[in-house]
Amino acid sequence: MRGSAALLLLLLACACDPGTAPAEQVAEKAAEKAAAIVDPPPAAAEPLAKGRYAPRNECVEIADATDFRQQIIEAVQLRDTDALLQLVADDVKLDFGGGAGKAELRKRLGDPALGLWRKLDALLPLGCAKGAQGGITIPWIFAQDPPVDPFAGMLVTGEDVSVLPRPVATAAPIGTVSWDVVEVTGFEPEAAFQRIMLPDKREGFIASDKLRSLVDYRLLASSRNGVWSVTSFVAGD
Repeated sequence: MRGSAALLLLLLACACDPGTAPAEQVAEKAAEKAAAIVDPPPAAAEPLAKGRYAPRNECVEIADATDFRQQIIEAVQLRDTDALLQLVADDVKLDFGGGAGKAELRKRLGDPALGLWRKLDALLPLGCAKGAQGGITIPWIFAQDPPVDPFAGMLVTGEDVSVLPRPVATAAPIGTVSWDVVEVTGFEPEAAFQRIMLPDKREGFIASDKLRSLVDYRLLASSRNGVWSVTSFVAGD
């Protein structure tokens, strides 16, 4: 009887000992497992369409860059010059001949002949690249390195774009191209179609409104002292 009582007291003591309580042991093991979990690396930005050079949005991986980009989009949609200029650096670069600054950008935005609002409309849906130093580049393609002369290279802006044997819309296509880079052989600004060379060296014609120069307008931005701003909005090289 005394032995049974002693055993009972021993069991009760063990059950009440906070150092060996089952609930706490479970919690400790769970904490150990949680601490051992390593967060997986972020997945690479997925293409927004089909094609080798389809736009990607890498900027979601940069803190505050998504909000900044959305502010630009809203300012452009509203044609709100003041709102856009608030997102631009005081010394924003506008060309390769010394053009710079907010006042000059305001002047150019107001010039219908330049059509900069339309340029921005076309530019912003084309993805966003993450720079090595933390900045961003729009469009995404400008941060890539296609194996063509950048002044002759054109981005095909669409999926399953027809490649025609001659510059006639009703001609039977010889193939299609989806968001790839082709080389234009003799660009004609007023022509409805451009003669192009495909990556496999075949030649044909693609509608001009489905082509965008690799050195067309691009927008570069960076964060200075925690504040994002557009530092360059240029075309050409």
